[in-house]
Amino acid sequence: MPQELINHNPDLKRLKDEGYAVAIVNDCLLLYEIPYVTSDKQIRYGTLVSDLTSIAGNITNSPITQHVAYWEGELPCNKDGSLISGIHSGSQDIQMGGIIVNHSFSNKPTEGYKDYFHKMSNYATIISAQAKALDRTVTEKPFKDINTPSIESVFNYPDTNISRGQISTITQKLEGQKIAIVGLGGTGSYILDLIAKTVVQEIHLFDQDVLLNHNAYRSPGAPVLEKLTEANKKTNYFQSIYSNMHKNIHSHPYNVTAEKLEELSGMDIVFIAIDKGVAKKQIIDHLIAKEIPFIDAGIGLLTADDSLLGHVRVTTITKEKKDHIEKRISVAEKTAADAYVTNIQVADLNALSATLAVIKWKKLFGFYQDLSKEFNTIYSINDGKLFNDDYIA
Repeated sequence: MPQELINHNPDLKRLKDEGYAVAIVNDCLLLYEIPYVTSDKQIRYGTLVSDLTSIAGNITNSPITQHVAYWEGELPCNKDGSLISGIHSGSQDIQMGGIIVNHSFSNKPTEGYKDYFHKMSNYATIISAQAKALDRTVTEKPFKDINTPSIESVFNYPDTNISRGQISTITQKLEGQKIAIVGLGGTGSYILDLIAKTVVQEIHLFDQDVLLNHNAYRSPGAPVLEKLTEANKKTNYFQSIYSNMHKNIHSHPYNVTAEKLEELSGMDIVFIAIDKGVAKKQIIDHLIAKEIPFIDAGIGLLTADDSLLGHVRVTTITKEKKDHIEKRISVAEKTAADAYVTNIQVADLNALSATLAVIKWKKLFGFYQDLSKEFNTIYSINDGKLFNDDYIA
């Protein structure tokens, strides 16, 4: 994809054709071997970096809305060793494009940058001009092909949101994970919606049910009527939708029964979004035996005084913290009366349950800072309170 992106975009191809050492790494644009002058009037070479915005994965966005560029190296100076102060906007070590950049530059033309050639060549010219003043043989255009490691992305088009937010190092904490979502109803489908936008390696969907009208009103997206009349399996339908973005979504159109438990054994974490007591207990016992962390998520609603009340609950279990299972997760099989009374679901609460579950997963793996390390969270609807409990002693 990086070489394809360069060749299929005129501004990026022009950079390469005119001799710049161009590469795209982790959705960032890099120009290597830009000569500059240090404070002691020595000539060194640094790397110029920009985040990269694309449309449809292949066409760079024009005009450029982000005029800031980043620099790996010492602060560039004039030929006399004084700082080129007109472009320097800050200094901080952050990871971008697979390297640690040290400084940021801000130099915006009145009319803005037309494209990436305009932007990157402008910064390269400003920086290298001072080195050329000391040595006319140096150049910012080495006519060199850069061979960067070919990394197979889990996405079908670049996630430029990562580079724009400068969180590539943090995002990498989720790489390589295999995720299972057991139950693809309201909560489970929203869990998928959020996880499909992360860099996990594989997402496995387990549910034997078909997509019906009521599912459409408590799940993300808006299926066309024809899809609802086809009686598609939920896992197949959602796989087809989210495979537009994430390459490695696997449909398992059946429930996780005792005979299927082993399919969860290779997972890094399992999200449980079902309310069938016997099946849930079998899954929980298996995951505990295999020391696989899991998050059980769901909602409970009742009608009272012509309104709905109830709660959203997210319970996390790991090998270090599992003594709260019995008091938090019910594995009792619901009676017909119970199912009738409690089978109320609303999309916003399904989404909230899923969001809390995914946030907790990201906290477990260091994506988000976790100071309290709560392993049970309940949102109470009628008083708007969020209760955290079950901490590691």
